[in-house]
Amino acid sequence: MVGEIYTHGELRRARERWKREGKVVVFTNGCYDILHPGHIRTLERCKELGHILILALNSDESVALIKGPKRPIVNENDRASLAAALEAVDAITLFDEETPRELISRILPDVLVKGSDWSHFVAGREEVEAAGGKVVLLPIEPGHSTTATVEEIVSRRKAE
Repeated sequence: MVGEIYTHGELRRARERWKREGKVVVFTNGCYDILHPGHIRTLERCKELGHILILALNSDESVALIKGPKRPIVNENDRASLAAALEAVDAITLFDEETPRELISRILPDVLVKGSDWSHFVAGREEVEAAGGKVVLLPIEPGHSTTATVEEIVSRRKAE
């Protein structure tokens, strides 16, 4: 395993240590329900922005709130384990809320990253910028989305 799975308290303590060590901490979040090439490339681009990449995953409860009762497809423990196996990801944590704003305000990363499809709203933007950090919007990988993958699977199944 490359990355480590943290509780919020453990992550706050690790963040304090990374800050003392002068490491640039990057934070991003999402459901990452079905891992696809778009996720991988986005995480690799996030990692290029600093030394430590934190990936905050929506918990199962949070995914269901956002995506509906049939999601997630992959449970939170498996999603966290998959993320921990990725070379770009250093730290993984789960959050139950609809957005990670509260978590971000406690961690205060140096760089907060979201996909450009979220340019209208970046949870934690105000807190990060007020603390001297920056917000980066990355372009979305065309042709890759969990929703499109699920729809393709369902349409193929119906065609059988």
